[in-house]
Amino acid sequence: MQKKINLLVVDRNPHIRNFLKREFQSEGYNVKLAKNGKELMDLIYSSEPIDLVIIDPDIPDITLSNLFKSLEDRVPPLPFVIHSDLYDYLESTSHISKATFVLKQGSSSETLKDVILNILKESQIEFKTTGDRKE
Repeated sequence: MQKKINLLVVDRNPHIRNFLKREFQSEGYNVKLAKNGKELMDLIYSSEPIDLVIIDPDIPDITLSNLFKSLEDRVPPLPFVIHSDLYDYLESTSHISKATFVLKQGSSSETLKDVILNILKESQIEFKTTGDRKE
């Protein structure tokens, strides 16, 4: 059985949040948005399912260590993609096992789509999309 994948996009910039929402909805994903740490925590620990998080760690009201600990310690495990324009996060997050890093630049939304598709395939989650990336 196929299901729609539920993505959570977390970014302090509303333009980026809304752009990624449009991009992923056009691929057939359900997309929820969060602009800060409180909204992120409320959503990842709510009863509504989240399959994957796309996050720029430069969000207000949460420290990096608490942010990554919360994401890694969630049950069931929650894969996440760090989408940032800061190389600093790449080095500071190299120890995080469930994270993938995608640098914000030019066509990073296409890179994000490919990375997420690969993560979902590795997780063996059956899904359906509307774009060229059909499974």
